[in-house]
Amino acid sequence: MYYGFDIGGTKIALGVYDQQRRLLWEARVATPHDSYENFLNAVAGLVAQADEKFNCRGSVGIGIPGMPETDDGTLYAANVPAASGKPLRADLSAMLERDVRIDNDANCFTLSEAWDDEFLNYPVVMGLILGTGVGGGIIVNGKSVTGRSYITGEFGHTRLPVDALEILGRDIPFTRCGCGKNGCIENYLSGRGFAWLWQHFYQEPLDAKEIIARYRQGDEQAIEHVDRFLELLAACLGNLLTSIDPHLVVIGGGLSNFSDIYAQLPERLPKYLLPVAAVPRIEQARHGDAGGMRGAAFLHYTE
Repeated sequence: MYYGFDIGGTKIALGVYDQQRRLLWEARVATPHDSYENFLNAVAGLVAQADEKFNCRGSVGIGIPGMPETDDGTLYAANVPAASGKPLRADLSAMLERDVRIDNDANCFTLSEAWDDEFLNYPVVMGLILGTGVGGGIIVNGKSVTGRSYITGEFGHTRLPVDALEILGRDIPFTRCGCGKNGCIENYLSGRGFAWLWQHFYQEPLDAKEIIARYRQGDEQAIEHVDRFLELLAACLGNLLTSIDPHLVVIGGGLSNFSDIYAQLPERLPKYLLPVAAVPRIEQARHGDAGGMRGAAFLHYTE
């Protein structure tokens, strides 16, 4: 059995999957914040329940926000203060007496999609999350590419390309990002970026859902806004595709529900790619909120 944990600031969710990647059981508890010991015991308690229920010792994979293992072997996860700064992987491996694997939650999202039955034949899969921020991951032959510091897939912290200045105007403000840099693309391509661009151009505060509703109703400003946003998305994505050259791009996050992305991106992308490049297949994520624990379970998976 494959045990996948999705750990965040509020909950620890466990999903148990079989060899056919089917979810058999799931459970969740609140994330302890008072002590590291209680945090470890919460994870160990769920593992013990699963072991007893399925009469086995399942493999354990964990998806968590932040850097799963820094140079000194400790976790960096601001949303999980009880465990941040602790050697989480080593301590859990010793406590559970099995090899515990940990990866960034965005990598687990992408891994989950790469192991979807429909997507198994794509060797290089890129995940792109357009949510509160912009993130993602890269999967090659069913394995997550983490990079040296687990920042592979932090697409939101690349900078606006020169094409963006033609799309948005050369006077577009380079807003300051949470990472401390100016002009990161997540400030423009995330759900909040979508809303920020609307307010910048039309001086009216609306959220993404309200803007898309106006677009569906044929509002001229909303149509202009969506055209501008999708062109910006194509320009920024073009740079990433030139670097990664994936066979498949899977999009998650709140904006992934906007169907025009999948209808229009393939037509807009070629002008931002090399002449010999093929536009990859672009699809909405299939597994939604379950992707984190599902992908974490497959950190141990091989067919």
